[in-house]
Amino acid sequence: MKSLDELKVIREKMRGEVGYRVEHKTPVDIAGAAASYLAANGEKWDTSYRAHVLVCGGTGCTSSGSKRIAEKLEEEIEKQGLKDEVCVIRTGCFGLCALGPIMIVYPEGSFYSMMKEENIPRIVEEHLVKGNVVKDLLYEETVHEDEILPLQETNFYKKQHRVALRNCGVINPENIEEYIGTRGYEALGKVLTEMTPEQVIQTMLDSGLRGRGGAGFPTGLKWKFAAANDADQKYVCCNADEGDPGAFMDRSVLEGDPHVVLEAMAIAGYAIGASQGYIYVRAEYPIAVERLNIAIGQAREYGLLGKDIFGTGFDFDIELRLGAGAFVCGEETALMTSIEGNRGEPRPRPPFPALKGLFAKPTILNNVETYANIPQIILNGPEWFASMGTEKSKGTKVFALGGKVKNIGLVEIPMGTTLREIVEEIGGGIPNGKKFKAAQTGGPSGGCIPAEHFDVPIDYDNLMAIGSMMGSGGLIVMDEDTCMVDIAKFFLEFTVDESCGKCTPCRVGTRRMLEILDKITKGQGTMEDLDRLEELAEHLSSNSLCALGQTAPNPVLSTLRYFKDEYIAHIVDKKCPAGVCKELFTYKINPDKCKGCTACARVCPNSAISGTVKNPHSIDSDKCVKCGACVEKCRFGAIYKD
Repeated sequence: MKSLDELKVIREKMRGEVGYRVEHKTPVDIAGAAASYLAANGEKWDTSYRAHVLVCGGTGCTSSGSKRIAEKLEEEIEKQGLKDEVCVIRTGCFGLCALGPIMIVYPEGSFYSMMKEENIPRIVEEHLVKGNVVKDLLYEETVHEDEILPLQETNFYKKQHRVALRNCGVINPENIEEYIGTRGYEALGKVLTEMTPEQVIQTMLDSGLRGRGGAGFPTGLKWKFAAANDADQKYVCCNADEGDPGAFMDRSVLEGDPHVVLEAMAIAGYAIGASQGYIYVRAEYPIAVERLNIAIGQAREYGLLGKDIFGTGFDFDIELRLGAGAFVCGEETALMTSIEGNRGEPRPRPPFPALKGLFAKPTILNNVETYANIPQIILNGPEWFASMGTEKSKGTKVFALGGKVKNIGLVEIPMGTTLREIVEEIGGGIPNGKKFKAAQTGGPSGGCIPAEHFDVPIDYDNLMAIGSMMGSGGLIVMDEDTCMVDIAKFFLEFTVDESCGKCTPCRVGTRRMLEILDKITKGQGTMEDLDRLEELAEHLSSNSLCALGQTAPNPVLSTLRYFKDEYIAHIVDKKCPAGVCKELFTYKINPDKCKGCTACARVCPNSAISGTVKNPHSIDSDKCVKCGACVEKCRFGAIYKD
């Protein structure tokens, strides 16, 4: 078991290795401070490598081939005889997922994007051997005339403030000592040796931290309720069952900084008097599961999980439970039911989990992002955290920014940042000169925010006031080519598939709403259907057993509220203004633009296009399956929707 003093020695040694990645100082400054500390404590340290090459090992970049990039790097480094000078490190997500595979070379911090295997020999030869940065392969925003800017000064990063994501893309998530080098487990040591459980809970209350996984319940209050209930056993649970379409915030934290969750759960265990924790993570996250298993094993080996942590008499251990991908298991009682080995279905509340949760014992459940904030609150104080954000929504929030936006990726911004800032500045705006139409927050439980609220400051209360919600943090941007009726249908289809079926309002009500939406998108709806949708929405919200059914109508209600004219166009005019709903448009060829090149006819899967070479073609609407292949192939813009 490592003592606090041993942890301090490791921290300073690793600070010399990785500190400049975090502190943005020169390696000489960091190494000098580390060497002085170690010398004063009878230890010696010499830096092992002159350069670190960080390759994103998150799911997004892995799917783009980053694993092979890292392997190619290691091959070339060995070929050049640099194996003892340059270290290749696989990290978690850097955030700019649209630019993967991503690679950063330190100490310069040179940011290479969209890496290809054929680029690697050149980078190794020029940058790592000769010391010349390969500018034409750098992310374009980091190159300004002859100056290379740090990543933190790019539009994507300069308005972000990373707390939950502070170590993602910075450290090797499979090396516990790198986490320790960034003050990892220092908060746990402080809590166990300097604070009472009551003081820990009060710190959480004073910080104003609210749960980042849904409705935003105050974290400290949840812990206070559980601590007040006596029991022979209590539990700490982590909800890593991230199921919202387009959401990958929690996955990225687990892949890039798994120890922060373990440390925070141990702190929570001390605060409420629990000795056992469970992380419920979906099996579809193989990289996250693998790194969590590695982290748990390392933490046990170092005595940071298990018996008598830091010699204080506090016992706490953590186990993983893999979910099968049921969205309903994001609901706290369904999650606990699943951990117990039963079918994941919600239970009536009260009693609430703080009184009777997992195995009928007092239990707290927070999501990954909530836990990722806790060690920093302990180390920096509640006032530091409360100084960020808005009056009722403190701190920062991580969003998975996706959809019709240039910089798709992971962002962490102070609460109160406007939607416009997120989309236009951090996100780089809408591609292809299109106009912003709406943004969906909160996934299937949230709503669509129209352009009229583009300048709304993002926090819990503001989103609720305009018919949406924070949820776990998915943020999907939509442009003028998006059909809002189709969007409502998409999310309701998801909810219907994911309903556990336990309660009738959700099981039947969501399906009836979907049937009505399906009619409308086919041009078969009536104005009375809009009244039925609102009536069904009220029944679902009032009578469903859990939040899945209670919030399922939100995408429908928000689109009816802000885009009712689109519903009316589908019903009255039998037209889809965005040209998305297939039953409401036909493809036609403009004879004045058609050159008779036959390209469209050659790609048509159903032989619906006819015509001779160098003469205008035509489309048989009865045969056309509206796949759009002809539109993509036409070089003259001759094919249009009518």
